[in-house]
Amino acid sequence: MKFKGIGYFSGFELVLWSVSVISVVVSFCIFDRSDILSLSASVIGVTSLIFSAKGNPAGQVLMIVFSLLYGIISFNFAYYGEMITYMGMTMPMAVFALIAWLRNPYNGNRAEVRVGTIGKAGTIIMLLVSAAVTVLFWFILSAFHTANLIPSTISVTTSFIAVYLTFRRIPLFALAYAANDIVLIILWGLASIEDRRYIAVLVCFSAFLVNDIYCYVNWMRMKKRQK
Repeated sequence: MKFKGIGYFSGFELVLWSVSVISVVVSFCIFDRSDILSLSASVIGVTSLIFSAKGNPAGQVLMIVFSLLYGIISFNFAYYGEMITYMGMTMPMAVFALIAWLRNPYNGNRAEVRVGTIGKAGTIIMLLVSAAVTVLFWFILSAFHTANLIPSTISVTTSFIAVYLTFRRIPLFALAYAANDIVLIILWGLASIEDRRYIAVLVCFSAFLVNDIYCYVNWMRMKKRQK
């Protein structure tokens, strides 16, 4: 998980991270000013993505912390689907992904994971399990009277696919997270209508979307270079 200071990141990556953090902080100062937990989670989240874009296991360490904080935030707004998803699925899977990434360094470089592959069998299993998880969580979230049930359930599906692909070290994990970001933008957009403080969380996931798209682009570069 080592990296050599600021020079480890490209100029574009530093700009992307800086703009993301500034956007999060400014939106917090304008719309919130009180929920330090949301601010902390947002900054940790965008930082985890810039490391993940480099294939650095440090990104998974930060994702574990983000999942815990985000689960608490979701509980406060009765988004029980998000809470259960991140604390019961994303966080544990990030732990497994961290172990998998550490065990699969590229050419012995622990700051860059070796890009993995997935065959037809693995893809079919992923889709079948994703369908089962979606149906299961639909009933669980319904029982908890989860706010905005449909997008919350879709978020579970995209999150599961994302964490599964992350564990398998497949570049498509970033696009799965991008799809999840879009769902979360809708969820927190609805939440911000009721409480403008959550506009800060909305901005956070908008920044996540941009970072996840870059993550996919960079992983495809890694895949080509490693071959």
